[in-house]
Amino acid sequence: MRILESRLEKHIELLNSRYPVLEEVKQDIIDAYLVMEECYEHDGKLLIAGNGGSAADAEHIAGELMKRFKTPRPVTAEFANKLRNIDSVRGENLARNLEQSLMAIPLVAHEALTTAYINDVDGLGVFAQQLFGFGREGDVFLGISTSGNSKNIMSATVVARALGIKVIGLTGASGGEIANVADVCVKVPESETYVIQEYHLPIYHCWCLMLEEKFFGKD
Repeated sequence: MRILESRLEKHIELLNSRYPVLEEVKQDIIDAYLVMEECYEHDGKLLIAGNGGSAADAEHIAGELMKRFKTPRPVTAEFANKLRNIDSVRGENLARNLEQSLMAIPLVAHEALTTAYINDVDGLGVFAQQLFGFGREGDVFLGISTSGNSKNIMSATVVARALGIKVIGLTGASGGEIANVADVCVKVPESETYVIQEYHLPIYHCWCLMLEEKFFGKD
């Protein structure tokens, strides 16, 4: 059974001290993190979707994972040397500035693809189609929905489960439909949409901090 490393517990404790209402979903937050940790340990990726403000959250999360959030992530010495050997000037600059990534794809970002699929095929399948194209067994799908009932998110969960992709839900108090199918669902104990969204941000920031320390921090 996978457990949270002691060096990462401080992030959870800080989250709960700043947002005491989240204490009741503490274990779900940890369990969701551990699903992502296992995914990245096996070279998987995180696929993220949401609507409206949650779409912005999907892009925000990808931005924190694909470059440094707080901790420097220099490329390995071996890769830096490869860059310099290919091009001494550009390679040196890239060796200094490139940052290691945790692969995360926001399914809300590909406008030509998504609008074509919505127009030509099925608007409710827009995330499902991308999940089918990008997803591989061992990846993780993070569906963000304040109600837990977003139809395009639920369609994507069907594809995820068919592909062997684990599902994490990030919702409000009811959990909605996604709570019934997700491997882990973090149900923020609020019912007002904007308040739910205000709690989602510190939760995923906590996840990003823990993932970054796990894979790029010092032991």
